[in-house]
Amino acid sequence: MRTLFWLQTGSCGGDSLAILSAEAPSLQQLLEKQTIELLWHPSLSHAPTSRHRLLLESIESGEQRLDILCVEGSIVTAPRGTGMYDSYHGRSKMDITRDLAERAGVVVAIGTCAAFGGIPAADPNPSDCIGLQFVRSQPGGLFPPDWRSQDGLPVINIAGCPAHPHAMTQTLAWIASGLELPLDALNRPKAFFDNMVHQGCTRNEHHEYDIEDTELGGSGCLFFNLGCQGPMTQAVCNNDLWNGVSSKPRAGVPCVGCTGPDFPREASFFNTERIGKIPARLPLGVERPRYMAYKSLANAAAPQRLKKESSEK
Repeated sequence: MRTLFWLQTGSCGGDSLAILSAEAPSLQQLLEKQTIELLWHPSLSHAPTSRHRLLLESIESGEQRLDILCVEGSIVTAPRGTGMYDSYHGRSKMDITRDLAERAGVVVAIGTCAAFGGIPAADPNPSDCIGLQFVRSQPGGLFPPDWRSQDGLPVINIAGCPAHPHAMTQTLAWIASGLELPLDALNRPKAFFDNMVHQGCTRNEHHEYDIEDTELGGSGCLFFNLGCQGPMTQAVCNNDLWNGVSSKPRAGVPCVGCTGPDFPREASFFNTERIGKIPARLPLGVERPRYMAYKSLANAAAPQRLKKESSEK
């Protein structure tokens, strides 16, 4: 059985809420099957806070083994590098995180805030927030790029705002089993960040035939005009539906790219930036010179049923 300590730093707690909806496996199954022993979670543990302080002391002294440290939220470093804008009993959460991580077998960044800084690290970043091993898309953060945990791993980044429930529970189950966990260039588990949100989207056919919505509420693709980041965002949202039911594009909302290191982007979430008539960012693998010619031909070849469906919205 692997021990797990969950630490919340500068964030909203949305990942803690999201993990409760996981089903395959659920958090309850992870705990009941004795895969993981939950030492502490700030919302789920019912022990008094004195137990929390004793756990911190016993882990830092080496008395209590810590196999998995989960950190949820950005690392606040203000003011002036002290981290005391986010403190606990006179210590900065920044220092507590650093001390616990040195004892942990594996360190897991839960959500984009812990992984890359997330929303708190966006301009103007008044609390000087950073991620555990990245600052936005740049390597670094609380730990340098070459930092490794006791098990010889970098910080494992389960990105998302919030992170997908199954990306969290399945990664934790993977770690607890001791199996090798392949990571991508951003130290995200490849199993959950190897597909585009665009894959599995119910609006794909509209995208391929250049039937693009210009306002919310239609059935067309949301990429060309309404800022959807699905073709550039790696996540499982349309392959493993949220709560087994839906995703942002399926509900008519553009993907905002929340699993990427530069989330949130400075541009409007519901507007596509362009260079001339062409989107500034194109789907991965698409060459800009051929894009407009392809789109024009695709629109001319669009089935009448799709054109009719779009015009009726």
